[in-house]
Amino acid sequence: MDKLRILAVGAHPDDLEILCGGTLSRYSKLGHTVIMSNILNGDKGHYSMDSVTLVKVRKKESENSAKIIGAIEISIDIPDGQLFSNLETRIKIMDLIRSTRPDVILTHSPNDYMSDHTTTSQLVCDASFLAASPLFKTKIDAHNKIPPIFFIDTVSSMNFLPTEYVDISDTFETKREMLRQHESQLIWLKEHDNIDILESIEIVARFRGLQCGVKYAECFCPYDVSGRRVTKRLLP
Repeated sequence: MDKLRILAVGAHPDDLEILCGGTLSRYSKLGHTVIMSNILNGDKGHYSMDSVTLVKVRKKESENSAKIIGAIEISIDIPDGQLFSNLETRIKIMDLIRSTRPDVILTHSPNDYMSDHTTTSQLVCDASFLAASPLFKTKIDAHNKIPPIFFIDTVSSMNFLPTEYVDISDTFETKREMLRQHESQLIWLKEHDNIDILESIEIVARFRGLQCGVKYAECFCPYDVSGRRVTKRLLP
């Protein structure tokens, strides 16, 4: 496989680690460039910490996580629950794509459980097309391609029928270590949702691995529309 630039776009800090951290680790191990971008700043995910402090904590957690696999970390810094598919935000995502110039994009499924995730999915699909239009002027020059997009699994694997799998048996422990960096969310998810997220990601990875005959796996579905198909495998 040629060396690729991989842009993974998640809604909140920790989403990428939960849903595709093992795959991102595999890409990195194989020498590809990995960019991890969070659209939202995670300012609502805590009981006792104020939002200003929490944003700083979660930014540092994201940086520490990305550092484990040598990824580039980029935050767009939109408050939780305030993400809308409007022109202003579309341009921000276009410029993210134009500045990183990915060969492949990973992002949320349009069928995930909350609007921050589904709106991220819609924005990435729309912006990745327009980012290649030189007459749509922004502060950054147009990308030279419309990248293929792969939707990542949903939280708890609900309403997601995968067509592609990645064996993460060798990178699952790295995925777990990446998620451990998000200490604020390990606490929040336990207190708010009664979820042990470290246990949860193992259950899902074992389940997806069972489906494809390996110990641990993550799964994907391509954004299967005109102009996005390719004839070679792009997942690691």
